[in-house]
Amino acid sequence: MNVENIAVKKVFDSSLLRRIFSFAVPYKRSFIISMLLTVVLAVISPLRPYLIQVTVDKYISNQLLQMLVWVTILQIALLLLETVVRFFFSYLTNWLGQSVVKDLRVTVYKKIVRLNLAFFDKTPIGTLTTRTINDIEAINDVFSEGIISIVADLLMIIAILTVMFLEDWRLTLVSLSPFPILIIATYIFKESVNKSFYQVRNAVSALNAFVQEHITGMVVVQAFTGEKREFARFRQINKDHRDANIHAIFAYSVFFPVVEIILAISLGLMVWWGSNKVLNYEVTQGVMIAFIMYLNMLFRPLRMLADKFNTLQMGLVASERVFKILDNQDYIPDRGHEQGRDMKGAISFDHVSFAYVEDRYVLKDITFDAKPGDTVAIVGHTGSGKTTIISILNRLYEVQKGSIKIDGIDLAGYSLQALRSRIGVVLQDVFLFSGSIYDNITLHNAAISREEVISASKLIGIHDFIMQLPGGYDYQVMERGSTLSLGQRQLISFVRALLYNPAILILDEATSSVDTESEQLIQNAIDKLIADRTAIIIAHRLSTISKADKIIVLDKGEIKEMGSHEELLKLEGFYYKLHSMQFNASAAG
Repeated sequence: MNVENIAVKKVFDSSLLRRIFSFAVPYKRSFIISMLLTVVLAVISPLRPYLIQVTVDKYISNQLLQMLVWVTILQIALLLLETVVRFFFSYLTNWLGQSVVKDLRVTVYKKIVRLNLAFFDKTPIGTLTTRTINDIEAINDVFSEGIISIVADLLMIIAILTVMFLEDWRLTLVSLSPFPILIIATYIFKESVNKSFYQVRNAVSALNAFVQEHITGMVVVQAFTGEKREFARFRQINKDHRDANIHAIFAYSVFFPVVEIILAISLGLMVWWGSNKVLNYEVTQGVMIAFIMYLNMLFRPLRMLADKFNTLQMGLVASERVFKILDNQDYIPDRGHEQGRDMKGAISFDHVSFAYVEDRYVLKDITFDAKPGDTVAIVGHTGSGKTTIISILNRLYEVQKGSIKIDGIDLAGYSLQALRSRIGVVLQDVFLFSGSIYDNITLHNAAISREEVISASKLIGIHDFIMQLPGGYDYQVMERGSTLSLGQRQLISFVRALLYNPAILILDEATSSVDTESEQLIQNAIDKLIADRTAIIIAHRLSTISKADKIIVLDKGEIKEMGSHEELLKLEGFYYKLHSMQFNASAAG
């Protein structure tokens, strides 16, 4: 289980913040409006306490009932206006965040589908899923609960403090004298919650990875009676997750009561000092009432600021991981212009060497040719490099040495889409998506009609089986095709390859997972197909390749022998030994 731990970072990265906001450029009007609304809220907030002060000092004390009615109406109007402004502010910031998330997720997924397969070889699937979904969703908080919300709270605090100092600077200073304690408490809370958030994120990652991995591999867990051991591990990981959350809960449980106590002290000091001034007619009753409201309004955003700063920082951390994917240059350059519409299928490998890891070559100086219409079989022990040959032919990886040409044109001369659309592949490990059989065959290609699907299925011999399923071609395949047998999945993938009418057909152990009857169906279809196209067949069962025009024997990434079935048997070398082993095994069986 590969779990990526998140390290705590103390400093905000302004460049990350600028890059996040660059995705908001298409929505700059909404961003500007939301920022203007923060100013409106900052102006409106101190008005209601001030009106109450005026009401008490001027209208109530002087019994001006008519003005009292109008001030009350004005108060209600201001309250409604503030409610409407807060609604639009909240809606706009969340809409802006979700719009950025939508665009960013599209950008990231577009990047992922273009990345080199070597990137996926060394990056866990769970990590990419987290980047595409969870981390990008965390970036939404930068807008909805992060920088814009922080600016709104800061403007409100500045506005309230300004009004308080203008009203009575001495009363303000007395009221705010406990603030140093609040600043210290806020800093401690921020650091504690920040650390807890990172622990929670790491715990969630570990929990998700464990559950995903073990549900996928449940057959292994049960087959080796590992239920109790794995359950014990799960309980420990789940306990770590609970403890991380409890640490965060503890910080909140301490901080908010502390804020309430500091607010109570501030109010007490204000009442103690202000009451003497009221008795001496130095401060009015209206000012005292207004200050009580000012302090409550002041402490409300202060309670949340530290939490919002942590949310912003977590959004920046998530964005850093997302941008690492966007900055990844590990992809196959697609600069070719050849479309290969008239591709004949002549293949040429010229001294090709390839390594997944630098200087650890799995293919060494591979040279062979295939004429249009030839059937080339590649055999060898597991790990000899058979599948690697078809991977680099399909340009899923770039070769380090030598060149590969089709119809005399280097692979880099073809556009990737054109090259891969002219090469049909049937893999040993068939992958079916959740959805209907029809969608799995066409891969949602609207250019392929149902009649073509049915015709290809009949050619393979799987049509009758499909029609026996509930819904026929609309039968819903479960995840990875778990409701179908290996042979049935193999046959469906074969139909998928046929429909694209490739110039080159690649069969990677295409019959290794099917029963004898299914193998015969595939073999009959292969015989019809390879008459008009170049075919590369990788097989363990040598009986399926005896008719091949050329057989290449690989061992440890090198070509040991090459020739027809009869020629290789006469050599009594690698191929002869492989053939003898399988023949003896079949006879013994």
